[in-house]
Amino acid sequence: MSRDVRAEAARVIASLLEERGSLARLLPAAEDKVEERDRPLLRELCYGSARTAPRLQLIAAKLLRKKVSDIEINALILLGIYQLEYTRIPDHAAISATVNAARSLGLDRATGLINGVLRNALRNSEQLQRKLSGNPQFSSMHPAWLQQQIKAAWPEKASDIFRANNANPPMTLRVNTAKISRADYLQQLDETGLSAEPCTISPVGITLVEPVSVTVLPGFAEGLVSVQDESAQLAALLLQPQENARVLDACAAPGGKSCHLLEQESSIQLSALDIEEDRLVRVEENLERNGQSAELICADATSPNEWWDGQQYDQILLDAPCSATGVIRRNPDIKLLRREEDIAELVALQGKILRALWPLVKPGGQLLYATCSSLPTENSEVVAAFIAETEDASDNTPELLNDKPWGEKQVAGMQLLPQTGGGDGFYYALLSKAE
Repeated sequence: MSRDVRAEAARVIASLLEERGSLARLLPAAEDKVEERDRPLLRELCYGSARTAPRLQLIAAKLLRKKVSDIEINALILLGIYQLEYTRIPDHAAISATVNAARSLGLDRATGLINGVLRNALRNSEQLQRKLSGNPQFSSMHPAWLQQQIKAAWPEKASDIFRANNANPPMTLRVNTAKISRADYLQQLDETGLSAEPCTISPVGITLVEPVSVTVLPGFAEGLVSVQDESAQLAALLLQPQENARVLDACAAPGGKSCHLLEQESSIQLSALDIEEDRLVRVEENLERNGQSAELICADATSPNEWWDGQQYDQILLDAPCSATGVIRRNPDIKLLRREEDIAELVALQGKILRALWPLVKPGGQLLYATCSSLPTENSEVVAAFIAETEDASDNTPELLNDKPWGEKQVAGMQLLPQTGGGDGFYYALLSKAE
């Protein structure tokens, strides 16, 4: 039996508020419980509420006389305010449907409260906006700690970063140039009636004017093209794997970079490592669609003695675990799930993995350190500290890629900041090991 779409959205938002899973894990299960025609609305309600959550929470706090302890009631209130402020759903329909969702969740006792709060939100919308407009959390739509860290790191670019993080992300493709040229694939898209533009920095990237289902992309099932952000495409382009090189993709899931490395040079001996078995399944699926193969290793990157065969690698790609603050627009639940104290833990883990993998690089080899974070704490500071303590490590990150400048030069490595309509926030540092 299909369920109420707003009730399911409230369950997802409640789980995010309690940090019990991410949108990527929660939403597929929720979609299975509603009618197919309701799934686009479910996605809009969940992604939209997460994206605007820091603002919605401030509005809700102004409207509630006392804190509500029930997490699902809180989720319904945020959901209701989101519909009133950001969707075209008629106000009366948004309120009544949200109240009905409370009944579906067995929260009949809260219907009066939810109805009253949402009617007040509607009646006092302009007044609330004026009162809260000076609050940085409200204006940036980022949690206070993250707003402060971005502003401290990028004082002149902070407002652009907030704007990009709050925008809908573009759909960007990576053309498998081992099978077809970018120009020819652009022509195929045009013949299919899909408008697209070539990416600026990545010579294999294409951005669609409007996102579409992968099922309508010509040759997707045959591996002619993959969905991958332009900034993420730079990993394989920076490494430029050579013929028959032995390469490790550490923290490889979901496998986009592994596939791209093999597209660049099919003769490489590639090992794809990830700590989670179910995530390695995604790597295997992507390799299979592309007609590629690699050694898959389910293990902990910090403990090479448990999985490494003793043969050093020519190149290692370390896509380190991070705060993902550079890809907030694709994962807006980061605004609810990430905490300030997480950063220090991540920095410690990043340093640990970097130090563990460095002995696995051949003399004269390379390690590309990458994150999808916008925070220097996880990026240039980690790499600079590592270089300072490691005699045979040096920063060899190019300032030009395809003869174009491509990022913000840092004390070590290069930082890409999220661009509205362009690439995500990414950091890269290409480290060379002395001969």
